Amino acid sequence: MNLKDLYINFFISKGHKQIPSAPVVPENDPSVLFNTAGMQPLIPYLMGQPHPYGTRLCDYQKCIRTNDLDVIGDTYHHTFFEMLGNWSLGDYFKKEAITWSYEFLTEVLNIPTDRLAVTVFGGNDLIPFDKEAHDLWASLGISEGHIAQTVEDNFWIAGDVGPCGSDTEMFYFRSNDPIPEVFDPEDNRWVEIWNDVFMQFEKHADGSITELPKKNVDTGMGVERAVSVLEGVNDNYLSSIWKDVIDLICKISGKEYAGNEESMRIIADHMRTAVFISADYSGIKPSNVGQGYILRRLIRRAIRHAKKLGILINGDWEQRIAELIISKYATYYQELIDNKNVVLEVLKNEKEKFNRTLEKGLREFEKVSDKDIDGVTAFHLFDTYGFPIELTIELASERGLNVDVAGFNAKFKEHQELSRTASQGQFKGGLGGNGEVETKYHTATHLLNAALKQVVGPDVHQKGSNITAERMRFDFSCDHKLSDEEKTQAENLVNEWINAGLEVKRIEMPKQDAIASGAECMFIEKYPDIVSVYVIGDGISKELCGGPHVANTSELGHFKIVKEEASSAGVRRIKAVLE
Repeated sequence: MNLKDLYINFFISKGHKQIPSAPVVPENDPSVLFNTAGMQPLIPYLMGQPHPYGTRLCDYQKCIRTNDLDVIGDTYHHTFFEMLGNWSLGDYFKKEAITWSYEFLTEVLNIPTDRLAVTVFGGNDLIPFDKEAHDLWASLGISEGHIAQTVEDNFWIAGDVGPCGSDTEMFYFRSNDPIPEVFDPEDNRWVEIWNDVFMQFEKHADGSITELPKKNVDTGMGVERAVSVLEGVNDNYLSSIWKDVIDLICKISGKEYAGNEESMRIIADHMRTAVFISADYSGIKPSNVGQGYILRRLIRRAIRHAKKLGILINGDWEQRIAELIISKYATYYQELIDNKNVVLEVLKNEKEKFNRTLEKGLREFEKVSDKDIDGVTAFHLFDTYGFPIELTIELASERGLNVDVAGFNAKFKEHQELSRTASQGQFKGGLGGNGEVETKYHTATHLLNAALKQVVGPDVHQKGSNITAERMRFDFSCDHKLSDEEKTQAENLVNEWINAGLEVKRIEMPKQDAIASGAECMFIEKYPDIVSVYVIGDGISKELCGGPHVANTSELGHFKIVKEEASSAGVRRIKAVLE
């Protein structure tokens, strides 16, 4: 049985309800481009909002992390990965979480106890050593030598303030060497496979820490790493998750995996991530900004490495790889079935566009190839035209020219540092995006959606939104530019409802009943069978939503449309503020 199924079945047997995987593109969380962890979509519930499925939850979540994009090609990094998780929302705590973790590892996955080791929080000036976690592991059979205490690696907090607590990490000894009697977390033969986080405290702005009245458990196990551990391979790409994809790349390229590992890993990884981004119901397309930029960069990097392997780029290689990936995951993710043709079209169009860009790059190379290529020029060819340094060296060599590789590397490193610095805020997960102001904007999107349905027509539907503490952005289906009159009417309607002081009610009901009642919903597939429906006033707005929302529209202030513009074909975008 698949690891995901084993995990879900186990936690269902412990009274958990399975919730569907959230989309890879998060809603109303501008702090990240993609969902980067299993807990991220659950932030409102970890902060206290009741979950329709109760207090014990489990799932497998699609995650994308791109801050390590440049190290993809090694044995264990991935841009897309799946995270298994189980949660207690103010229900059970350390005893159950640790006991069930141990039971799943040893009795379901049949891992020998002596191959397991754990870390626990060692304590600091504010929070004591986690003796409870230590004693629980010892009582289950983990030897004293296999329980290590750390401080920095065993304390979790999303930002500078907010919910926080100790965690305990589980490690597997992935080596044929004799198992050491004393566990050293720095010994890379020990591989982390699971993490239980105990949200027990709240850190305040003055640095003080107090106990939370309602304690949560958040756990996570990476599917790719766990499978490679269980199958006894030291290269994730040799596990059953990747083996058929790598075999197909070998077949298409006519080359062996040995000696071509880096390029084949990059193609496999980037193609899988590109498939999931372009299949997402948010409709991301390759572009030069945001998620679209990441999608474009992934596809183009895969193409560059396909060229490196000698694959005929104008062939259907990307379609074959994408179709295999879709077939592997379609059982678990409906969007891959619904949007298969979209995925294949995105990949084909971007490939053709990139080929034209490379041709421009060749013409640009001709202009600068009358002398040795300096580092700045080599980097310009890479950054603007997608020329890998290897291609520049090869072309220069044919003309008897040298390339300043050290200069290129210096520029490339500078580019990496800038990218990493810029992405620290945008790619980090956390408890951002749910403050008081953002909550007001979230409710305002519901009012705007309802207003547009009245002013423009009932066929208007939300296609996406982005909220910060400064403004809201709302995308909606519409085949024309709004007239000044339409914008004024929509704005006036929203303000009329705000001034009326309408109650915002949250009602739980079966998903099908919600749809039958006329509740509006974007991406119906992502919602569980029991949903939260937010109703404003006497049915002015009725939408399926995860929240958060204000209790009354009078809290919103004055609504003002700042800009209305095209977003994409058949989709318009409104930017608005609350004053």
